[in-house]
Amino acid sequence: MHEDHVFLYDGDCAFCTTSANFLEKHVRTTARVVPWQWADLVALGVTQEEAEAAVMWVELNFQRSGPDAIAVLLRRAQWYWRPIGWALSLKPVSWIAWPVYRFIARNRHRLPGGTAACSLPQAERDRLRGQQSSG
Repeated sequence: MHEDHVFLYDGDCAFCTTSANFLEKHVRTTARVVPWQWADLVALGVTQEEAEAAVMWVELNFQRSGPDAIAVLLRRAQWYWRPIGWALSLKPVSWIAWPVYRFIARNRHRLPGGTAACSLPQAERDRLRGQQSSG
């Protein structure tokens, strides 16, 4: 595992966390799989807006997001995941992957493991957390 390879996901989303747990268990990758809320985004050169928008693959002078990040992760995993990563990188497939990714991201609160918090922007989640802890 390379400490300079990081795969960021939304740690407040149960669906995303379940997906990340699957990756950690079944896909040996060169990256640390980390919720963006726990990562040093400044050190990684990632804005909160970028991290909120999609999963991200981050390494020195190289970043990808959404299905492109997933493709890099799979290409950097065990040999049997690599063809899927390369296929996901092909232009016709990636053109389809982005709308599918956006659809899943918009509806992740409805998917298995998803919660209502998955559909909220981070600022709204933070506001709700503040209300819960003060009430």
